[in-house]
Amino acid sequence: MTTVGNVSLRPLTFLLTGIPGLETSQHWLSIPLCSMYVLALLGNALLLGVIKLEPSLHEPMYLFLAALAVTDLVLSTTTLPQMLAILWLGPCTISFHACLAQMFLIHAFSSVESGILVAMALDRYVAICLPLRHSAILRTSTVAKAVLLIFLRGLILIAPFGLLLQRLPFCGHRVVLHAYCEHMAVVKLVCADTTVNRMYGLFVALFVVGMDVLSIALSYTLILRAVFRLPSTQERLKALSTCASHGCVILIFYIPGLFSFLTHRFGHRVPHQVHILLATLYLLVPPMLNPIVYGVKTKPIRSRVARVFYGRVA
Repeated sequence: MTTVGNVSLRPLTFLLTGIPGLETSQHWLSIPLCSMYVLALLGNALLLGVIKLEPSLHEPMYLFLAALAVTDLVLSTTTLPQMLAILWLGPCTISFHACLAQMFLIHAFSSVESGILVAMALDRYVAICLPLRHSAILRTSTVAKAVLLIFLRGLILIAPFGLLLQRLPFCGHRVVLHAYCEHMAVVKLVCADTTVNRMYGLFVALFVVGMDVLSIALSYTLILRAVFRLPSTQERLKALSTCASHGCVILIFYIPGLFSFLTHRFGHRVPHQVHILLATLYLLVPPMLNPIVYGVKTKPIRSRVARVFYGRVA
């Protein structure tokens, strides 16, 4: 325990409990969670391999998709191995700084994933509304700069989470009623005024989600307006099909995240184990489903995967 005088500042370690109230049965939950994690690893690794090996996929949409796959791998791997160990073996300890690092990675890369979805929406807007200028506007260098800015946004916005917690007293409280170091779960252990922490966390959530959802909504409004101006039904359907995969991925990411956020902030009557399960699914469902959605709905990816496994074009 780190102390200044007689005042306890922070514990050397935290104890992660897993899912309170489900201690006797939570090991059964490890089976579907482990399966989802394995699917996420295999799917995103395969997606990255396909994009790297197929020259025709070295285009803005697929480069953004590769960045999304890397983000999903980081998000799931940051939490799931340790979470599975807790479900199998019971509560385990994590050092104070490792907990802050895990918290930082989870929230930073959640912000990064949201930003990449915005970039992909803008790519679809340029491809449909400004097709003749698409290659000029979205060069490879432009895509790289956009991804770098998205990563920097996530890192800069989330860095204060750990800094604000560093010097707050915990008064011996070290039991985190969660399966991983989620920001608000750790803030609740502080025995001092946490208004700044709570307000900043709320600001980041509303700023990132609000700005990103607004940008995506604006992009798709312009896309739909351009699509419905096309002369034939076949052209409209073809244009909409290019957005189908991205639309599914947006719903997969934001719907679980919205439910997790609302239940954590306002669902005081919702059982705590439901909070944790929703937060866990938020980190697992998008990484698992994203490569499946793009693999099924994107013909170039589907064709390349078919050649890898069957030696023919799908």
